[in-house]
Amino acid sequence: MGTRSASTSDPDRATVVHLIDGTYELFRHFYGQRRFNQGEDRPFAAVVGVLQSVLEILEKGEKHVGVATDHVIESFRNRLWPGYKTGEGIEPALWAQFHPLEEALGAMGVTVWPMTELEADDALASAAHLAAADPQVQKVGIWTPDKDLAQCVEGDRVVQVDRKSKTIRGAAGVREKFGVEPALIPDYLALVGDPQDGYPGIAGIGAVGAARLLNRHGPIESFPPSVLEGERLEQALLFKRLATLRRDAPLFDSVEQLLWRGPTERFAEWTERLGAPRLLERCEAAAAP
Repeated sequence: MGTRSASTSDPDRATVVHLIDGTYELFRHFYGQRRFNQGEDRPFAAVVGVLQSVLEILEKGEKHVGVATDHVIESFRNRLWPGYKTGEGIEPALWAQFHPLEEALGAMGVTVWPMTELEADDALASAAHLAAADPQVQKVGIWTPDKDLAQCVEGDRVVQVDRKSKTIRGAAGVREKFGVEPALIPDYLALVGDPQDGYPGIAGIGAVGAARLLNRHGPIESFPPSVLEGERLEQALLFKRLATLRRDAPLFDSVEQLLWRGPTERFAEWTERLGAPRLLERCEAAAAP
């Protein structure tokens, strides 16, 4: 079984690192609240939702936490493919909460990585790579359903935590979901495309066909000319470059830099601004020895 209930709690573990996709969480809470707010978006409601989600992890005693955000939506990938995703179309009420989220997380004492040239997904991939290199780290959980991050999964040690489906996905779960090993996810996405990121994949190749080709031939670079050649091969390799996450962002030197030690003095002011003073009480309780 590569998939199980979404809980990384293990009383016998060493350090467990939790890496959270702040941009996804902000979108999730913003549109989730649309079902209840009668069309009136409260200015910081999604920010409060994300802080509560992070706090739920901290309250369980899981203190090694990092949150990645897209400080801007564009990245180096926009120079490679003109159709790659941009910030166009993001609702002003949602966009106005991007930077306050980063500031509020920092005031809460949580490590946050606001990304500009790279994307939040690259930060998560880099952080997972750095954390997994530490022998004291028993498990790394990447909190996002984004299929791009499946390429970072390693056995049952680096896993993807999907709140949406309430599952934890290790390597077996990735194979079950996509039909390929985690290392082949960039090739898989290059072939089938990723509408969310704005590239179409290769015409005539669907999910089943892509998995079959990759399991038979290996990565796209190993495909025989009878499968892909010329312009179709060039396009597939470009899309693979778009789908391949960077793992070289120098985010931290030691996982102990991710250790949450409680809120800063600025957090009281932020909870008042957010209209959520209860967050301060919960943070102080979570930080108490």
